[in-house]
Amino acid sequence: MIVLSDRRKSARRKVLDTALVRFGDLSMSCALRDVSETGAAIQVAAQSEVPDEFRLIVPRGKTVLCRAIWRQGAWIGVSFVGSKIVPGLE
Repeated sequence: MIVLSDRRKSARRKVLDTALVRFGDLSMSCALRDVSETGAAIQVAAQSEVPDEFRLIVPRGKTVLCRAIWRQGAWIGVSFVGSKIVPGLE
């Protein structure tokens, strides 16, 4: 398990769900590991190249624009751009 320093603006809750990372014409599955009002942590395939900004499609087809804040191996911490919570996960 990866231990990261906690610099979050709001409390996150643990989840274990699948989502899609979409950028351009490409999409890839990812694991949604935790979520808060302002962001989330996702896990992608180890060698995946994910841009700094992308759309995250969460369960039930809701989409939110994300910006990568940190990366550690296959883990990416994201902030939600223009949204305070991922619709469908509240």
